[in-house]
Amino acid sequence: MKIYRMRPLAAALCLLLVAAQAAAAKETWTSVRSQNFFLVGNASEKEIRQVATRLEQFRDVFTRLFAGVNFSSPVPTTVVVFKSDSSYKPFKPVADGKTVAVAGYFQPGEDVNYITLTTERGSENPYSTIYHEYVHLLVNNSLGRGAAPAWFNEGLAEYYSTFAIEEDRKVYLGRLVDYHLRLLRQQRLLPLAQLFAVDHYSLERNKHDVRSLFYAQSWALVHYLILANDGKRLPQLGEFLALTRQGVATEEAFRRAFQTDIAGMEKELQKYIQGHTFAGKVATFERKLEFDAQMTAAPLAEAEAEGYLGDLLLHTNRPGEAAARLERALQLDPANVLARASLGMARLRQNRHAEATEELRRAVAAGAQSYLAHYYYAYALSRDGLGEGGRASGYTAERAKEMRDALRRAITLRPDFPESYNLLAWVNLVTGEGLEEGVGLIKRALALAPGNQHYALVLAQLHLRQEKFEEARRAAEPLTREGTDPHLRATAQSVMASIKSYEEQLKSYKAAREAYERGGAGGEPRLVVREEVSGNTPVGGGGGGTTGQREPAKTNDELAAEAFASALNDALRAPQAGETRVRAVLTRIECGQKGLVFVFKEGERTLRLAAAGFNGLHIMAYTPDAGSELSCGPRKKATTAVVTFRPNADARAKTDGSLVAMEFVPGNFQLKQ
Repeated sequence: MKIYRMRPLAAALCLLLVAAQAAAAKETWTSVRSQNFFLVGNASEKEIRQVATRLEQFRDVFTRLFAGVNFSSPVPTTVVVFKSDSSYKPFKPVADGKTVAVAGYFQPGEDVNYITLTTERGSENPYSTIYHEYVHLLVNNSLGRGAAPAWFNEGLAEYYSTFAIEEDRKVYLGRLVDYHLRLLRQQRLLPLAQLFAVDHYSLERNKHDVRSLFYAQSWALVHYLILANDGKRLPQLGEFLALTRQGVATEEAFRRAFQTDIAGMEKELQKYIQGHTFAGKVATFERKLEFDAQMTAAPLAEAEAEGYLGDLLLHTNRPGEAAARLERALQLDPANVLARASLGMARLRQNRHAEATEELRRAVAAGAQSYLAHYYYAYALSRDGLGEGGRASGYTAERAKEMRDALRRAITLRPDFPESYNLLAWVNLVTGEGLEEGVGLIKRALALAPGNQHYALVLAQLHLRQEKFEEARRAAEPLTREGTDPHLRATAQSVMASIKSYEEQLKSYKAAREAYERGGAGGEPRLVVREEVSGNTPVGGGGGGTTGQREPAKTNDELAAEAFASALNDALRAPQAGETRVRAVLTRIECGQKGLVFVFKEGERTLRLAAAGFNGLHIMAYTPDAGSELSCGPRKKATTAVVTFRPNADARAKTDGSLVAMEFVPGNFQLKQ
């Protein structure tokens, strides 16, 4: 058998060819920063700048719609611009194991939003979907997803999805959406009362054909209210939205804002759809909407590009693929803070908590100026304090301090990022420390993102812990309305129920306290009440009879104390079937990843009671000595409480039962069984 050997010259040429091919395969990545967007891509710098200009133009025009509404997004938006559909394909959405054929999409996030698209020309317009979803971002952040009616939110997004601009100054708005109009003319319209009753969550459960009609009719109604009759309905639309945000019922808000009833508006809309006056609007600005001069561009290293691509995959809920990209980025550049922090969050998503914390600790050390690294680190630490069902179990003093330090650093580095304020307020809520500071923090978050209902819920819970029931009610009540996220609404309803329960118990407590304080307070004369006993006492066994004697006199203090104890017994939570109630002293709280263990002393007996977290417990304080602080570790001062629990049937269990309620009472309180 002959063995053919390559001649030295041929081998050298081959190596040069391979090297040239490798160099050609390496893509050039560029970053461009505009006023409101950060763009990265393997398209040309000119194409990336054009994408940035188009997005800035759209944002500028949209925010002029409603005067007085601050349409903003404090969460940064990163745009990834791919030069071709083939380079874009690995990052497109995946559904049922298949890649979704899209030319562009918008991925919202609490920490960063992503817009992706390709500049390669195809049959689909990538901007239509991006414009639609970006409108949702601005509306939800400014008005709240539940506060803005679903028909308005979707109709406005569809209205703006057709945005186009020529010569940087001639803007086309509300262009005809043929398939919407065709569907509306073929099918019977939904009654407006039914259209208005649809919320974002019921919409997701509807069948495809019902959703299609909803989108089409919402688009038509918004189109009519903005453009028809020379735009006279547009100010009324703004008034309608303001009334609904104030909690005014839809029909009443509609009548007051539009000066007609729903039936009258239905006739107007039907006539508009069937007529031939359906036209868009062309607005020509005096000056060109130019943004290129405000942009800066820079080359992007391969490690940086891999970091952004990995982070994109993480935000589209593909943590495994994201981790592979991010590890590659760190191999190329171990000092890449973005990749390190994103890898930490990927590990957290994979439930690899120890690795996540270590990666994020390293990210903080390497990226002292990265607000996201500090925020992510605090977020990962906060997850360690969650028990089953995501309930907060509490944090040790050291852990709470570590989180607070990281979050305060994040706020210093990026004062307009609301999630740092939100998480810091949450830490204060869980620990019971700095509640007033927590209120200020969450109000700052709400100022940055007024429509974020989760922030409003944290505010309600903070006020509840402060026993500021009216403030808690004002924050929680709007979240109990239809259209709110079902899980958030359930929590808000729980807060409202707690307010009612606490107020009733506080009323009983105050009545008893007032009775106690009336007993000789302030140096007033004491009235000695004597109990007269008539006749003789019963004859004692083995002894002669004695004459009747008076019982010892009871002072007002003693009588008031008895009244207070009686009222307090009535105010306590009554034990339910299968529950046991005792008077005991709380000595320590043990915190672990699986939940809490409350340790009590009941006489000589030690009682260990388990709980998933503080939120699921009924906790009341009927004495100022208990204090407001409930934190992990030994109690600084032992406190007496009436404890209700469900005993463990298994004698081998590590705890004596499950804690249900803990009601702090004065040390001399006597419990009536």
